[in-house]
Amino acid sequence: MLTATADIVLPTSIIGSLPRPTWFTENFGSKTFLQAMINSNYREQYVDAVSVYLRDQECAGLDIVTDGDCHFDQEVCGQSWTSYPIFHMDGFDLDNLERRPHVIGSLFPPGHILHDYLEARILPRLVGPVGPGNLQYTAMWKTAQRLTKKPVKFGTITPEILANTVHDEYYKDIRELIMALSDATNAELNELADAGCPVIQLEEPQIHMAAVREDGGGATPPEFLVEVFNNTVKGLRGKAEVWAHTCWGNPAQQRMYQTVQSYAPGIDYFNDIDADLVTFESCSSGHSELELIGNHIKEKKIGIGVIDHHTLQVERPEEVAGTIREALKYIPAERLVIVSDCGMGREGMSRRHARYKIASLVQGTNIVRKELGLPEAECLLADGRYTLTLNKY
Repeated sequence: MLTATADIVLPTSIIGSLPRPTWFTENFGSKTFLQAMINSNYREQYVDAVSVYLRDQECAGLDIVTDGDCHFDQEVCGQSWTSYPIFHMDGFDLDNLERRPHVIGSLFPPGHILHDYLEARILPRLVGPVGPGNLQYTAMWKTAQRLTKKPVKFGTITPEILANTVHDEYYKDIRELIMALSDATNAELNELADAGCPVIQLEEPQIHMAAVREDGGGATPPEFLVEVFNNTVKGLRGKAEVWAHTCWGNPAQQRMYQTVQSYAPGIDYFNDIDADLVTFESCSSGHSELELIGNHIKEKKIGIGVIDHHTLQVERPEEVAGTIREALKYIPAERLVIVSDCGMGREGMSRRHARYKIASLVQGTNIVRKELGLPEAECLLADGRYTLTLNKY
């Protein structure tokens, strides 16, 4: 069900994460979110950080905002994206942590920045049945939504990524583990939707990545991952707008593949997922697959990334507008959503860079909105009345 994007043509948003403020020094580790919020220092820093995230997005003029993934601790290469659920779901032995290898670890030998990512993977073993445990996504969303009138989107990692991260000593095979994680995540997300969250985003379903693998995804081919996605979001549509964020990886703002990958082998599978909107990483491929995306995704809304999370170069509004014009050749304006390629908070970008990338996203969209006779968003960051460069004070 379309909620947040229902009545907006060319709505704008970002994928999720934003750079952590330098003064946000508290972490809560394996405590629950609500336990952490008992501590006055953590509560003040957390609420203040969410507030500045929201204010930056509002001043830029985004239509749909996020809490910046503020609950993620300060971990090497942004690893909290994967470790947070593992340390807070049922079934994990938090008293016995171990170093975990990664399926693509051979690509990152000593001397590569992402080797630090591998060394920091010290995680608990799975020893019992998986459950939602203390994810407490609803409390996090409420903390943000009561600070703004704009719709707050909440995103979370997909079950298949979690399954490939943990050492499983309970389930008989990877598929059973993935489906157990899917069931647990689904329960948590339905509680979130029932609380009123307007947009729920599943991040990085591995459908397109499985499709480009030489073994076709091995034990987890794209067809199975479509089933996993649909099970994970079961019951959400009709209560919240469901987004699927596709990406090619983003630890420490780094590329995970040596060469640019194509969505072509897996693009048609996204027609089969129960999502209202699918986002595509587009900047990393030089926007070369806009025609492919538009020709294959005909029913769902499409989010096109116009901001590159890998680089500190801030895109000019004219560049953003040019990308949107190109996308409109293949995607109707009524189904096009303007987003960033991925999150901007995975350890590697400053808050100032992120702020102006978001402002450029909105300014570029406004250029095209004006050309189409559509209402423009107010971008306070670009309002010349408030510049500090005037000679007269």
